[in-house]
Amino acid sequence: MTSGTTRGAVGLVPEAQALIETARRAFARDARPRALLGDCAHRLEQPLRVALAGSIKAGKSTLLNALVGQDIAPTDATECTRVVTWYRNGPTPSVTALAPDGDRANVVVRRAGGAHGLTFDLDGLRWQSGHPRDIDHLEVEWPAAPLAATTIIDTPGTSSLSREVSRRTARLLTPEDDAAVALPGADAVVYLLRRLDDADVRFLERAGAGTAGGTGPLGVIGVVSRADEIGAGALDALHSARDVAARFAGELERTGLCQAVIPVAGLLAFAAATLRQQEYAAFEALAAVPTAELSAALLSADRFARPDIPLPVPPELRFQIAERFGLFGIRMAVTLIRLGIRDSAALAAELTARSGVDELRTVLDTQFGQRADQLKAHSALTALDRVLRGYPGTEADRLLPRVRTLLADVHGFAELRLLGRLRTDELPLPARDLAELHRLVGGTGIAPHLRLGLSPDAAPDAMRAAALDAVRKWRSRAKHPLADQATSTACLTAARSAEGALSQL
Repeated sequence: MTSGTTRGAVGLVPEAQALIETARRAFARDARPRALLGDCAHRLEQPLRVALAGSIKAGKSTLLNALVGQDIAPTDATECTRVVTWYRNGPTPSVTALAPDGDRANVVVRRAGGAHGLTFDLDGLRWQSGHPRDIDHLEVEWPAAPLAATTIIDTPGTSSLSREVSRRTARLLTPEDDAAVALPGADAVVYLLRRLDDADVRFLERAGAGTAGGTGPLGVIGVVSRADEIGAGALDALHSARDVAARFAGELERTGLCQAVIPVAGLLAFAAATLRQQEYAAFEALAAVPTAELSAALLSADRFARPDIPLPVPPELRFQIAERFGLFGIRMAVTLIRLGIRDSAALAAELTARSGVDELRTVLDTQFGQRADQLKAHSALTALDRVLRGYPGTEADRLLPRVRTLLADVHGFAELRLLGRLRTDELPLPARDLAELHRLVGGTGIAPHLRLGLSPDAAPDAMRAAALDAVRKWRSRAKHPLADQATSTACLTAARSAEGALSQL
């Protein structure tokens, strides 16, 4: 068996399971910690849990719809956006309200129309117990392929005027140390930003396990949400958003708060995923309008939908596409049609690509999807640590040193922490070496050929030779007498990643 510093998810999950089972036996006469540890073990067998967090009106529900490609999350400001909502894969659509004591009630789903899609009716819930209850959270089951491997948790705004609403998100991601020993609910976080203020930084410092004092999930990706609004809906809005994202990245990644920061126009991404033929025909008609005339109509969404503005699209349909696509999406769709797009499928693909959601999906797959076992194991070990500290004085106490060692030393965790700092850390290495370092620690994927920068059909001998060369190179860099501590640690991490690739080969 490999040592703790080079172990990956393959050996980590079984060891976490074994430690949890040993702890459960030690608590044979104490139902509460046994139940908590049972939850820990069960989580290792479930899909990865990714929470969408951020300030109020950051666009979390819209981004969820875009990532799933279906209209399943309410986006209007109703009571259902003020509670934590879990979205899981299921054979048939259903929504259930759960009370803190486990009582359940079915939720009626209504279609609100316009850009708001579905809404959940939380009035007059019929609880199984027959008694009124406060809602702890909602659970949505929906037949959607993206939910098969990932459970998405939509959280209330972290900057809500209601302290209790904001606390619901904090309790899910960063439960306070108390006698109840609440366990973190998510394995990874996508944090949506419209601006970067002190509240965001403080929340991320508490939420990210990769930072000193962080108690929450290990994986954190930042998203500059509603990116099209940064440039006031102009065609170059996403370019402006990328500048903002680069600034946020410089401030966040330098401290390891996020592994990446991506600009995304969530409204456009979801509208593109659900583009209707009627909407394509409307864009096609608008593309025939003289540029100056259409630009004048697009000065605002209200002006665009006014009945007295002479355009070859009915005002009701104009209002609908303005709600669904925004001014940026309308301008982009019309421009693409003028440039030669000739059908709705091609337009949907182009709009999706320009929304930034494809780039986000790639980053999520690289940082979260391919490391799902590592992230889940980290959550389980963190939860085990909390239980052992919360219920001291048993045989299970002897497990704490091993749990702490795994959390501190497992190499997969070290890679994720390094990726959170690497993009803007000023390591004194040439650009080519920095790119290789990023690749070796899994920045572009964790398969051996991706780490080594080779094609998937490269000969095994060639891959082994490349891995061995990388081990020698980066161990030598780590031992360089002029290397500072941060650089030496980063180089040693890269060397261990290459050793891991070599062992897989």
